[in-house]
Amino acid sequence: MDYYIDIKVLPDPEFKETVLLNALFSKLHRALGQVTEGRVGVSFPDCKKFLGDRIRLHGTQADLTKLMDANWLQGLRDYSHQTEIKKIPDKVSYKIVRRIQAKSVHNKRKRSVAKGWLTETEAIQKIPDTQQKMLRLPFLQIKSLSNGNAMRIYVEHSKDLEGAVAGTFTSYGFSSTATVPWF
Repeated sequence: MDYYIDIKVLPDPEFKETVLLNALFSKLHRALGQVTEGRVGVSFPDCKKFLGDRIRLHGTQADLTKLMDANWLQGLRDYSHQTEIKKIPDKVSYKIVRRIQAKSVHNKRKRSVAKGWLTETEAIQKIPDTQQKMLRLPFLQIKSLSNGNAMRIYVEHSKDLEGAVAGTFTSYGFSSTATVPWF
């Protein structure tokens, strides 16, 4: 994982930056699942309270070339700018970029009833709405390919780590153990 590409969404009077970033990530998600087989990681170098306007792809030169040759940016080229494939700088730290999920109260109740642990009435009483955890992380909002519903992908960047950890990445480009270079 010694190369990277930055893809930045461009300002547009018709679309918000977040809408374009969500569309870009949605297309990237499909391409990562089909082309890279867990070898390309994703980070958001401008991430603060929001993810920013730039996605950074991390991988080998061969994997990044294969991904970009897949033409997954079709339809978004006018709304984004991509850099050439570049070598990462000599001095970097590393981060784990992962997806964070919090089970909804509705899903907890539904599962408790389906498993026979509780009746519907008991589930409502024993699993109150106040148990819902509110995540305060930046997120992407994409449409689920399986059911068409809008879903949020909450993203967490770890603290800086000194060494690289090899591993595989999901079709979102995230991992709970593998690191990406951070610079």
